Amino acid sequence: MRSLKSRKKFSIANVIINLVFIIACIFCILPLLLVLSVSLSNENSIYKNGYHLIPQVFSFKAYEFIFSGNSPVLNAYLITTIVTVVGTFIHLYITSMLAYGLSRKEVKYNKGLSFFVFFCLLFSGGMLPWYILITKYLHMKDTIIVLIFPYLVSSVNVLIMKNFFKGVPNSIIEAARIDGSSEYNTFLKIIMPISKPVFATIGLFVAVFYWNDWMTCSLFINNNKLYDLQFLLQSIMNNIAYLQGNPMLEKVGTNLPDETARMATCILAIAPIIIAYPFIQKYFEKGLTIGAVKE
Repeated sequence: MRSLKSRKKFSIANVIINLVFIIACIFCILPLLLVLSVSLSNENSIYKNGYHLIPQVFSFKAYEFIFSGNSPVLNAYLITTIVTVVGTFIHLYITSMLAYGLSRKEVKYNKGLSFFVFFCLLFSGGMLPWYILITKYLHMKDTIIVLIFPYLVSSVNVLIMKNFFKGVPNSIIEAARIDGSSEYNTFLKIIMPISKPVFATIGLFVAVFYWNDWMTCSLFINNNKLYDLQFLLQSIMNNIAYLQGNPMLEKVGTNLPDETARMATCILAIAPIIIAYPFIQKYFEKGLTIGAVKE
């Protein structure tokens, strides 16, 4: 009798929890479907009938405009892709190397360097000194490097990786040293393959940050050929005249998609992250629990 009651309570609890998550998923998916619907709708039907989850009149004109040869969005998409891929790769490489060194007890001044990393996590020089450093001394303004360089190391990610590397059995590293493996070779061929969860988790966070970053472009980029996708999208959302004043409109005509083009750009902005997430989902759950349990 008790087992039956406990099973009923357990099943009712599962049903309630599942319903809550289903409702939450619906609220998360509906806005995305609405944006997708608007991007696939005819511009005139949007003005006449408003937004609908199912397009009243299908049209791919917004996407045709975005991917046209004269559109600045296509170039911004390329810039953002390059910055995200290169920035994420270099960030993981530098951060993991620093974290691995700090995780080894035999490294001199280990505690001092760890404190320095932690201190940088709590305090920073501020935006003005950062701006002066980038523009006056490093001369990176109006270069694609400025979109990558300022975020190559993160104190938070260093500390997360450091805690993960501490959990790697020391016997594995000692065995590699006995076999004549160098520290660099041990890190590349032994530590990295067994650290996929932390690399996948931090890699996703860093990639999303690079992909969504628009403030760096607004501060340091004046050349419109180096605009990233998010900054261009932000410009379009705040002032549609950004496109209306484009000389290419003389060739396109007055039927340029406004609302549908903005929604299509939103879809293109989030599509790569949505596509990439399923491939690293199996590592994501384990990566999120890094450092949560101490043995």
